[in-house]
Amino acid sequence: MKVISRSKLAQEKIKSIQSGYSAFAETEEVSQKLKQELQALGIDYIEEKTHMGSWFIPKT
Repeated sequence: MKVISRSKLAQEKIKSIQSGYSAFAETEEVSQKLKQELQALGIDYIEEKTHMGSWFIPKT
């Protein structure tokens, strides 16, 4: 069984957001990592929470 690093997963999602695409975080842990990294990078975003997770949409 392959284990996926949540930090690596968050970094891949950050790359998508930096490219102008939205990203979906399935867990609260990944959402928190995304928020921290986006704030550290100074990237403005919109977070849309659903019952299944959160969408992170870059502001243009």
